[in-house]
Amino acid sequence: MRKMGLDVGSRTVGVAVSDPMGWTAQGIEIIRINEDNGEFGLDRVAELVKEYQVVEFVVGLPKNMNNSIGPRAEASMAYGEMLIERFNLPVVYQDERLTTVQAERMLVEQANTSRAKRKKVIDKVAAVMILQNYLDQKQ
Repeated sequence: MRKMGLDVGSRTVGVAVSDPMGWTAQGIEIIRINEDNGEFGLDRVAELVKEYQVVEFVVGLPKNMNNSIGPRAEASMAYGEMLIERFNLPVVYQDERLTTVQAERMLVEQANTSRAKRKKVIDKVAAVMILQNYLDQKQ
């Protein structure tokens, strides 16, 4: 009964999964994608869905600060539609405004991580925050 959290960007998708009880989120990896070439990393997502027995996707929805839907949110919703088509599993969207900013702040404050290292893990940490926020709301 695991859920998979995804932070969809234009170049990468951060991936997190819940524990079997649905209480905590753990970062798994970052999948490289190329929107221009139509490469969305769905084959790797399929491997992870099978490995972790995922039953639901939680996709971050980067709304604008005024709550409107912009190009990045539209891209996330399009990714969600691809997930539904490919896996026939439910997709829910989690408001992720400021999640990446929070993740970066956390990495700077807690880990004193260099900018180069932060760039390598920020999407995975954002995916964890997206999924954890969703799990917390469900409890």
